[in-house]
Amino acid sequence: MDAEEILQILGNKYNAEILSATYKSKSAQELSEELDIPIATSYRRIEELTEIDLLELDGREFSDEGRRTNVYRRTVDKIRIEFDETDVGVSVEERAKVENSLVEVWTHLKDK
Repeated sequence: MDAEEILQILGNKYNAEILSATYKSKSAQELSEELDIPIATSYRRIEELTEIDLLELDGREFSDEGRRTNVYRRTVDKIRIEFDETDVGVSVEERAKVENSLVEVWTHLKDK
């Protein structure tokens, strides 16, 4: 990922909030409601974040209406931005791949 591209995407309204909220899988509708984002904007921001691999499709779940819906999860734990006199640096710490949510819950509880 290019530093300039990451900075530009993170500068778009709602993208940082979406990354923060997707520590666990969420649908576009859930993000829209939780973050008070228009649903069309939620879909556009999800597309932007998945195009540069900061967000990924994590599966499909049933919505409250009984429809299958895509859920997304962030692929990073940390993004660090550093500035100096001549350059901007961005480092990304990726999340560990998790086989299923039960493993993720177990890992989280075990670390406490």
